Amino acid sequence: MKKFIETIKNIFKIEELRKRLVYTFLLVLVYRIGTFIVLPGIDGTLLASLQQKTSEGLVGLLNMFSGGAFGNASIFALGVMPYISASIVIQLLGMFVPYFKKLQYEGESGRRKMNQLTRYLTIGILLIQCPAYIASIHNQIPSSAFVAVNVLGWSNFAFNVVSTMILMGGSMFVVWLGERITDRGIGNGISLIIMIGIVARLPYALTAEIGEKLTTTNGGLLLLIVEFVMLFFVFVAAIALVQAVRKVPVQYAKRIQGNRQIGGVREYIPLKINAAGVMPIIFAQALMLFPLLFSQWDATRGLAATLGDYTGFWYNFIFGSLVVLFTYFYTAVTVNPTMMAEDMKKRGGFIPGVKPGKKTMEYLDSILSKVTFPGAIFLALIAILPAFAMIMGINNQFASFYGGTSLLILVGVVLDTLQQIEGMLLLRHYDGLMKTGRLSGRSGM
Repeated sequence: MKKFIETIKNIFKIEELRKRLVYTFLLVLVYRIGTFIVLPGIDGTLLASLQQKTSEGLVGLLNMFSGGAFGNASIFALGVMPYISASIVIQLLGMFVPYFKKLQYEGESGRRKMNQLTRYLTIGILLIQCPAYIASIHNQIPSSAFVAVNVLGWSNFAFNVVSTMILMGGSMFVVWLGERITDRGIGNGISLIIMIGIVARLPYALTAEIGEKLTTTNGGLLLLIVEFVMLFFVFVAAIALVQAVRKVPVQYAKRIQGNRQIGGVREYIPLKINAAGVMPIIFAQALMLFPLLFSQWDATRGLAATLGDYTGFWYNFIFGSLVVLFTYFYTAVTVNPTMMAEDMKKRGGFIPGVKPGKKTMEYLDSILSKVTFPGAIFLALIAILPAFAMIMGINNQFASFYGGTSLLILVGVVLDTLQQIEGMLLLRHYDGLMKTGRLSGRSGM
């Protein structure tokens, strides 16, 4: 405990780190305040029916990602999920469209251009999702809640247009907050905002689960203890998955001053079992939200209900398959064997027994595929664990913390943020957060 307190003191001794932490806290506070600001023209005291309908199922998961803003009819109701959906599309285009593929190889300028295109696409997605959300709340809350229409005399069309503009502005503002946190704060801003929304729902979910178990005959205190033990082991498994790394040895000779050989040095290429982190689950979850768009029409309502059943076979089968698919896809985007082979060849490096160039690329690609497979399967199993928890009788809100997006985002984002703090402490010759001085996050050691 003394060591921990001393480390906390060291964190606030570093001026840059202190400013970054305060800056991050203030922006997160702005986001949390915004989740409670109801859309203008709606009576916030009449939202009980909307909050009840968004407390479970797939919509409940979306409400948790937004920190309760979705169920509060807040100006931040759609949060960063439209931006995540746009990112999926842009990265998919980078795999198949030559223009986007070229941007990926243009370094910082290409990254800025792709970010700009992602924002434009986010606005396009919002033009679809905002009217759908407004139509949904028209059906789920009493008509008396629309003060702008009933008291101020607005037409429904005028209210819908104004609300759409506010929702679009709110969602883009949240994206802007995330980018500012990434640039001037601590951690990845978008991921941190999602994590904060999840953490904000944990007290409500925990209270509901404790109340249900202690006030009914459904297991009582003993079952509650068993649930907590299960949650602990799942949490440990998630940490192991996020930090799992497989190292492949590479031996090469370092040369300086012309051709003078300094000596052979054995180094390692870090190939992570889960190189994609939590992004495959976030991408897959974003795609699984699309059936909600078709729930308004009679012809597609049955299909939407089938694919929107959070505990159903088809939802979990498709969700798990998408997680595996996106794990391979995101790994291929972030870990490029061709570039690795070319970089090794330029530096005079080689893998023992493998010819440089194309053979090295094929060897690395083969190893990467083998290493990624168990990580993808394990990631898919953790992703669908909440469905099994709900089938076992655990409260829907609390069950979402037994795996899936919620747990892995919590673990991954916390480890990444701690890793960044750890690096800044060690850079200034302070002791790190861990005894070993090395903390492994999703981005490696």
